[in-house]
Amino acid sequence: MSISDTKRKQIFEAAIAEFQEKGYAGSSMDRISERANVSKRTVYNHFESKDVLFQAINQLLVDQINMAMELHYDPALPIRDAMIRLGWAEGELFVNPCFMNLARMIISETIRDPALAADMDDRMTKMTAFADFMKRAASEGKLAIDNPHLAAEQFLGMIKSRAFYPSIYSGRVPERAEVRRIIEESVDLMLARYGGGQPQSSGTA
Repeated sequence: MSISDTKRKQIFEAAIAEFQEKGYAGSSMDRISERANVSKRTVYNHFESKDVLFQAINQLLVDQINMAMELHYDPALPIRDAMIRLGWAEGELFVNPCFMNLARMIISETIRDPALAADMDDRMTKMTAFADFMKRAASEGKLAIDNPHLAAEQFLGMIKSRAFYPSIYSGRVPERAEVRRIIEESVDLMLARYGGGQPQSSGTA
């Protein structure tokens, strides 16, 4: 990692801590430079304003989520195993402390700025990825689904309501075993509702 990349990383980490502690309106580039242990000039060389810095952090969160959703559907997997794998595309983010700190900071700002929440939603691809999975599984007769988008919302909602939001509000990072249980229970509930009569698991998940 170059010196420039190292300083950029320091600025990101300092800004996340500053925004989380003070909120966007209460944060300052002066304090961010102090937290990052770099000069104000260095901060402004990388980010011309506080808004540009905040938007860069926002995009970092979106990129992490979208990258996690680059999951190819595997028709050879039993449907339960495939759905658990899909659930973990989201779950891996929840057990990542850096992601959770970033998400906590961004969420605090989206509550104050609904337009920011709408903009982030437009840039994230995870609902499309989940809906495409449901549509593909239904086309193969593995799931009996008429509305893939609704099924995707239900699956994501079950996982996030138990593994993500309680941890965001409590300031903790869930344990991997906890997230595994939530994902598997959510998959089993989805299969109870939408199971298409196909073999559901290899027994190795």
